[in-house]
Amino acid sequence: MARPQPPPWVHAAVLLCLLGLGGAIEIPMDLSQPPTITKQSVKDHIVDPRDNILIECEAKGNPAPSFHWTRNSRFFNVAKDPRVSMRRRSGTLVIDFRSGGRPEEYEGEYQCFARNKFGTALSNRIRLQVSKSPLWPKENLDPVVVQEGAPLTLQCNPPPGLPSPVIFWMSSSMEPITQDKRVSQGHNGDLYFSNVMVQDMQTDYSCNARFHFTHTIQQKNPFTLKVLTNHPYNDSSLRNHPDMYSARGVSERTPSFMYPQGTASSQMVLRGMDLLLECIASGVPTPDIAWYKKGGDLPSDKAKFENFNKALRITSVSEEDSGEYFCLASNKMGSIRHTISVRVKAAPYWLDEPKNLILAPGEDGRLVCRANGNPKPTVQWMVNGEPLQSAPPNPNREVAGDTIIFRDTQISSRAVYQCNTSNEHGYLLANAFVSVLDVPPRMMSPRNQLIRVILYNRTRLDCPFFGSPIPTLRWFKNGQGSNLDGGNYHVYENGSLEIKMIRKEDQGIYTCVATNILGKAENQVRLEVKDPTRIFRMPEDQIVKRGTTVQLECRVKHDPSLKLTVSWLKDDQPLYIGNRMKKEDDSLTIFGVAERDQGSYTCVASTELDQDLAKAYLTVLGRPDRPRDLELTDLAERSVRLTWIPGDDNNSPITDYVVQFEEDQFQPGVWHDHSKFPGSVNSAVLQLSPYVNYQFRVIAVNEVGSSHPSLPSERYRTSGAPPESNPSDVKGEGTRKNNMEITWTPMNATSAFGPNLRYIVKWRRKETRETWNNATVWGSRYVVGQTPVYVPYEIRVQAENDFGKGPEPDTVIGYSGEDYPRAAPTDVKIRVLNSTAINLQWNRVYSDTVQGQLREYRAYYWRESSLLKSLWVSQKRQQAGFPGDRLRGVVSRLFPYSNYKLEMVVVNGRGDGPRSETKEFTTPEGVPSAPRRFRVRQPNLQTINLEWDHPEHPNGILTGYSLRYLPFNGTKLGKQMVENFSPNQTKFTVQRADPVSRYRFTLSARTQVGSGEAVTEESPAAPNEATPTAAPPTLPPTTVGATGAVSSTDATATAAAATEATTVPIIPTVAPTTIATTVATTTTTTAAATMESPPTTGTKTHESALPPSSPLTPLLTRPSAPDQQSIWNVTVHPNSKWANITWKHNFGPGTDFVVEYIDSNHTKKTVPVKAQAQPIQLTDLYPGMTYTLRVYSQDNEGISSTIITFMTNTAYTNSQPDVVTQGWFIGLMCAVALLVLTLLIVCFIKRSRGGKYPVREKKDVPLGPEDPKEEDGSFDYSDEDNKPLQGSQTSLDGTIKQQESDDSLVDYGEGGEGQFNEDGSFIGQYTVKKDKEETEGNESSEATSPVNAIYSLA
Repeated sequence: MARPQPPPWVHAAVLLCLLGLGGAIEIPMDLSQPPTITKQSVKDHIVDPRDNILIECEAKGNPAPSFHWTRNSRFFNVAKDPRVSMRRRSGTLVIDFRSGGRPEEYEGEYQCFARNKFGTALSNRIRLQVSKSPLWPKENLDPVVVQEGAPLTLQCNPPPGLPSPVIFWMSSSMEPITQDKRVSQGHNGDLYFSNVMVQDMQTDYSCNARFHFTHTIQQKNPFTLKVLTNHPYNDSSLRNHPDMYSARGVSERTPSFMYPQGTASSQMVLRGMDLLLECIASGVPTPDIAWYKKGGDLPSDKAKFENFNKALRITSVSEEDSGEYFCLASNKMGSIRHTISVRVKAAPYWLDEPKNLILAPGEDGRLVCRANGNPKPTVQWMVNGEPLQSAPPNPNREVAGDTIIFRDTQISSRAVYQCNTSNEHGYLLANAFVSVLDVPPRMMSPRNQLIRVILYNRTRLDCPFFGSPIPTLRWFKNGQGSNLDGGNYHVYENGSLEIKMIRKEDQGIYTCVATNILGKAENQVRLEVKDPTRIFRMPEDQIVKRGTTVQLECRVKHDPSLKLTVSWLKDDQPLYIGNRMKKEDDSLTIFGVAERDQGSYTCVASTELDQDLAKAYLTVLGRPDRPRDLELTDLAERSVRLTWIPGDDNNSPITDYVVQFEEDQFQPGVWHDHSKFPGSVNSAVLQLSPYVNYQFRVIAVNEVGSSHPSLPSERYRTSGAPPESNPSDVKGEGTRKNNMEITWTPMNATSAFGPNLRYIVKWRRKETRETWNNATVWGSRYVVGQTPVYVPYEIRVQAENDFGKGPEPDTVIGYSGEDYPRAAPTDVKIRVLNSTAINLQWNRVYSDTVQGQLREYRAYYWRESSLLKSLWVSQKRQQAGFPGDRLRGVVSRLFPYSNYKLEMVVVNGRGDGPRSETKEFTTPEGVPSAPRRFRVRQPNLQTINLEWDHPEHPNGILTGYSLRYLPFNGTKLGKQMVENFSPNQTKFTVQRADPVSRYRFTLSARTQVGSGEAVTEESPAAPNEATPTAAPPTLPPTTVGATGAVSSTDATATAAAATEATTVPIIPTVAPTTIATTVATTTTTTAAATMESPPTTGTKTHESALPPSSPLTPLLTRPSAPDQQSIWNVTVHPNSKWANITWKHNFGPGTDFVVEYIDSNHTKKTVPVKAQAQPIQLTDLYPGMTYTLRVYSQDNEGISSTIITFMTNTAYTNSQPDVVTQGWFIGLMCAVALLVLTLLIVCFIKRSRGGKYPVREKKDVPLGPEDPKEEDGSFDYSDEDNKPLQGSQTSLDGTIKQQESDDSLVDYGEGGEGQFNEDGSFIGQYTVKKDKEETEGNESSEATSPVNAIYSLA
């Protein structure tokens, strides 16, 4: 992070501005004055021959001057040449060649004269030259033959051009010639080789000249090199050899100078020009060049080295740069020195340039013309373009060398004087007029200007004026006080007032007054002082990884009356804000940073008066660039040195290099890792295997990631050898009962060691002393046929190539193929351990009957039936394995209360043997699984409804259910209650005497063995239930309904009661912990839920179930009238997807509220409400969903309404008369019921053939297995997958309603399909009641079920 300093040119500009404040006063153009040259062409004017020639000369004066020209010191008659014209009101010459003519005819020296009645002004002598770009002379160049290591100069000799062309060397195919300290181009355009190498023959060399004005490039015929060498092969491995020259047989020699020749030379340079010294030396090895100055150091601020230190440039030389310079060329063989004597001359330069002189009649004055140069220039005065000596005498004028003195000047003294100072290197010409005027003071700038400046800056108030005699000027502030000059103020000659440091108190009105003997004039300037623009939080330097997001801060403070603009620069250039960047008022964000984003970022905060800068550098860590220029050296039979040039590490140091190889025989194109090296090395010796045609590449690794692989190296093939290893993982296994397959892992390219890699496979039966059988194989497997069943073999696999065999292989034992076992386990005994596990015991089989490797003894068992009558079970076979030669084992995870059958087999690698005798066993009764779908619903603050379904696995005869529950409030626990239910009961209602506490319920099912797995649920917390204000005794919960079902009429009555209840007591609120997720009952109509104004509440006393100090169930009280700030009468008018909310309150005007509502999915939302913004509409509600809602003060959440509950309408509301009441619908339903009843009677008649299964009338209580068979009976429960009787039914208003019949054929089952016996009798025995979804909508699901209606008829 840095605040950039103003660039040097800013200080220079301020300095020049201040210097200009003391310059000559300009004469207003409405006053008479001699001519003044305002614009002219340069002295050496070179023009393009393809364009018209333009020679500029413009001047001002009053009256307007006239112009004429001289050419080569003779009058140039413009009117006589039709190609030449002079611009109107100007002296500029235009020479037009559109109609023909040669520009060269107009070359020469031109001078412009501007004249009016008060004098004549002259331009410089302008030398006009036409640019030339001559063609290169045709020449045939013979090949240049040179000995390797010798020096060579290829001369360019470009044709002379005007101006001189730019020289560069390329090949004939326009590829630039690579230059270094050995091969480089001299300042004269020649190409110098300090020593020639063989690789210099790989290209030709052509000198090219580019001409400036014509923009053309001319190419010289190319040179062709032929290098004679003692080492004819261009072995690239020698290019980076530490002793490259001796390795190639090139003799080393001391340096000698190719340019300049000899040991000394001299050079002259003009003052202000650049001095270029050059030394180019030959030698082997290539010499290094160093520069020195005799008797002193090189000027560090102006000296710089070029062309690989072969050139020294000193910019803008002065006389102090004269002296002796020498260059030193050295290599390990010696050194040599060349001395260059530098002389600095100077064309004339001004010491005191003459300026216009404005005098009043009778005043004195002088013109001074002083210049310096080397040699000393001469001074010549002229008046109106004529030598002063030949001008008419003037008694008021006196010439004293470089000064003209005027005394008692009169009107007749008006004229233009020229001073011409010259030496052999050039000249200077200056015009200065003498004007004699009698003018009272006048102001030259607009009146009453407004100047706005920045606090603490230096500023200048301009007050340009004119008068003759020259007026005196004084400044005043706010029309009071003395003249402003001195201290913080300074008045310049031209009338400007400088305030060195602006302060707040400097703001005001400034008046400048100009006075001379003829009168006075004044002007006013109003100064306003503004606060500076400052970046108070600057961007900071950051180092980030590529692909991340970075933010650069730039927070600015500025004067609020000024418009602020914040912009960004990258690397001091305007930053383009692309789609990856986001510019905000106080920051710049870059998403997905890339390498190109690295650089300096400057925040520029600017107003129309000032600006502030802050700079930070962003460093992007990226994956390294790929290594390059791979070279193989030190080639050996089993090793090679690999060298590479590292790529850019992209700001994250390279930690490792991974060397990979590829071979073209076994896996061409596939790269393998060879070795890994530290990131500090770029050369490594690689160990190689025989007979591999290697190719290498290198990957660089840093903390960010891996680079792209380098380009591959040259190939290198190692010589062959016999294998040094044999294949691994040799195995012998049978795939059939009469064979053995021998396999192995084949050897790769780096272990083959030679061509035609093959394998010698040997085998023989173990311990038989047989002769080895053998075969030669080129693959990785061999099959031995006609083998006995499962006998051991000795196996050997040996590698061999054309160079020989590998070492003696190890012997591996393999086996021929297996056959199926011939015997089964005998004397299988079963002992029942518990309701889910048995113990097995058996006798082992003889080993010769296994006919292979004994894998395991395996038991196959299946569930034949359940002891629960008519319960269908799955008879899918299951298995349990006992690995190894074992005699006993345990089979677990059996179903209790079931009949099982079991068989055992022996298993080898081939498969199962014959099965043992089938055994039967019975598992005893067990404990049931947890009740399914335990649901806790809280329809209001007074009751809690519990529902559950039968266990999925009864595991015996159910004897009932146990329910344990207790109230809790945070960490406070109440007394635990226990309820026991019959096996048919699946519903229970708890009456809450405590609206604050929650309840935890634990439910389990029982058999004669005991209670099974329990399921636990908690009652939902009503939102914002109050912190108690009193703690009376708690009334124990009471049972509202103990039956397993609620009839349609009961549900309707409950819904009606809920609808009528519109007033609920107000409870002090606390933050909710959980949200009620279901609604216990539904209503046939949806009414507005309303909370009236706070009612008077009494006190109720109940018998205590907890200690009197218990905080769980306090009595809630409320004052009868809202004496303090409160919210009441919250009314909700819901629709299917929205609801309108209103309420009453006694807050003051301007109070804001918040409406908070929570759906049955625990999703809480809040809506801020401005004062007096009722009614409020809640949108995006879900049809048929229950919501809890409250309203509270935005300033104090503790002041809240009570919580109310409402339900949105279903998705479709029929505005027409209810279809259920239509006659046609009632008739249709009766016809459907009659048809279904007929079908059921037919089914009952058919079923009666296999047994009698009467229907139980009490469908609200399921039949238990222990119930006696009554004559009227009941339906047994069938499997839950009996889909035709379970599907949900769609109501007329579009909502989905689940069947709730307690005597459905598919409410219970284990998970298998319901089945009938062969005689048609039903097999089901209840196991688990199927999950029933909660009824939605406004009607009882039982009333809409045709099946229930039929059951009622039955």
